[in-house]
Amino acid sequence: MARELPGVLLVDVPAIEIRGDCNHTGRPIPGSVLVVETLRPDLYDAIVASSAVICAGGGRTGHMESLCRTRGIPVLRVERRELAGLVGTVTVRTDRESVVVGDARPPALAPRRLAVTPEDLGSICVVVAAATDVASTNALVPRVEQVSSFFVREEFVCLSVGLRPLDALRSGPVEARRYGAAVGRELCGFARELLPGQRLVMRLLDLRSDDAARITTGAVDHETNPDLGLHGARALLREPHYPLAFEALRAQVRDTLGPDAGRVGFAVPFVNDQHEYLLLRRRLALPDDLPLAVFVETPAAVHSVPGFCAAGASELFVGTKDLVQFYLAADRSNHQVAHAYQTRHPAVLAGLRQVVNAAGRAGTPVHVYALLDDLDHYAHRLPPDGFMMCTAELRRLAGQTGEGLAAA
Repeated sequence: MARELPGVLLVDVPAIEIRGDCNHTGRPIPGSVLVVETLRPDLYDAIVASSAVICAGGGRTGHMESLCRTRGIPVLRVERRELAGLVGTVTVRTDRESVVVGDARPPALAPRRLAVTPEDLGSICVVVAAATDVASTNALVPRVEQVSSFFVREEFVCLSVGLRPLDALRSGPVEARRYGAAVGRELCGFARELLPGQRLVMRLLDLRSDDAARITTGAVDHETNPDLGLHGARALLREPHYPLAFEALRAQVRDTLGPDAGRVGFAVPFVNDQHEYLLLRRRLALPDDLPLAVFVETPAAVHSVPGFCAAGASELFVGTKDLVQFYLAADRSNHQVAHAYQTRHPAVLAGLRQVVNAAGRAGTPVHVYALLDDLDHYAHRLPPDGFMMCTAELRRLAGQTGEGLAAA
């Protein structure tokens, strides 16, 4: 007998119906609907092989939910007690925020149209997880001319090719250099998909201890609050062999791309002030002419924007996903406080305006990350030089406004 279970859509996609066989194994089964308690980095292969994910916990902007948003994989959260009953073939309905077990075809709801267009957003930095995401974005017809850059996290590069960053970095100089060269080779694959005038920016390693413990064979110190723990810039300043890895990464990019190596840039994650920023530049032995951007994602970083600009930050990226949770003390991965995680809260908007205005006075470009639902609201209240958005959400926006379809 068919039945429809209501849920909460954490990651939306243009498709209304996604049908597949339930996969409770945690192993990659192409085209299946992955059913898990929560999304975790050790499930990376299973996630990217899936047509959809059904889970019992997490929020719209959790780390692996962000991966799904980049890859265009819908995520539906249902009550934990319902997971065991999801067997056989099911249909995830994005329009109804539900999952149908059996062959019923509930009526479709009218699609919600977005008020914003790419032309409203300034330059667009697209958040990607694989070189194919760059290729598919550039293959949209008609092309979204506002796409000027692409943004990738170092940890997502690692997950896509099975690298274990902490294992490599803590195995000595030789393995650290091999790790850096491997990341560099992957970045070159991204860079080859760039169109003239486009850039690629990689955010340096930002691996929280809970995620690290799942993809590291050695011991990882337990932290009671990983989001506020040892990661981002503060971890890179302590990891003894990361400078060697980064040197090897840059050498690989220079040797492979030659004169185009300058199209690959880097950003510092989870940094509070210009003091940390300058310490990391010195620790990585960066020449003065090598641009280094800043990822603004803490209230302290919001207040440090003039200092970042004075210290030579090439551009700013505003990570609203973390910034919202820190401003409002609401864990972005905890669905029990989802009502308190408000991306349009007045305090959040005030912080975003502070960043945009301070960067504007210094002449430093700034891009603000926004979920698709927030783009219109942000575009009319900030506006920055441009926005960051995920691949699948850009595809949906382009498809709505210009009948854009991915050719690849």
